[in-house]
Amino acid sequence: MILQENYLLNNGMKIPKVGFGTWMIDDKVVAQVVGDALALGYRHIDTAQAYGNERGVGEAIRDSGIDRSAIFLTSKVAAEHKTYNTAAKSINESLARLELETIDLMIIHAPQPWDEFREANYDEENIEVWHALEEAVREGKIRSIGLSNFNQHDIENILKHATIKPVVNQILAHISNTPFGLIDFCKKNDILIEAYSPVGHGELMKNVELKELAEKYQVSVPQLAIRYCLELGLLPLPKSANKEHIKMNGELDFKLSSKDLEKLKSVKMMDDYGESSNFPVYSKK
Repeated sequence: MILQENYLLNNGMKIPKVGFGTWMIDDKVVAQVVGDALALGYRHIDTAQAYGNERGVGEAIRDSGIDRSAIFLTSKVAAEHKTYNTAAKSINESLARLELETIDLMIIHAPQPWDEFREANYDEENIEVWHALEEAVREGKIRSIGLSNFNQHDIENILKHATIKPVVNQILAHISNTPFGLIDFCKKNDILIEAYSPVGHGELMKNVELKELAEKYQVSVPQLAIRYCLELGLLPLPKSANKEHIKMNGELDFKLSSKDLEKLKSVKMMDDYGESSNFPVYSKK
């Protein structure tokens, strides 16, 4: 079962190959949704300060009856925290909201605040945030640290000044939008790529070509898209609040032929994310 398989991070820690994303799942319902995911076999849960649902995620983990050591939890320092002090304070606040002693992976959510995403240089500030994360590791609050939405320049900046290497870079990656150059750079530096929005925030389900290929494998388009990420050695983070969809998204024990994988690599670039196109991660890739 793929949900029980792991990747090995560059610090020796294991991380489940498929994560469960919680973006845009309200704190009032997220405990139930994450509880369902854990009951269905997911062991990797991804949240963030910006999602506003850390409290409910922590509740689900505590109430799951599953040993804490068997669950891999990720959260993210909000993109707006760009000083050592604000980042360090936010980590403590995340732990308090989660009501957990440690976070398995803490990530810088973006290299710039969202209202300046891809439009400003925050190299010095990101080093401050990184040092706050490193200090939290040394204090035992966090077990590993990483990045999100960082391009090659942003990563090189961190690597120049880091005493602890990033274990992951979480980026937008899916069929029709796969940044192969950045993926190769991260692989060369032993940084695992996590793929958020592996189903293109739902837009891939409108693609007729993908529907036909999914039928060939007798799977759903989301299953096909999530499997694509796994075939590339990425860690997909599917998200759903629907229990049946959560279950299906974890049923990934099929393989894509090399021919079909190559076909999927060359699917026409997606440039419209529908109603979600106004989010910086989709409009300023």
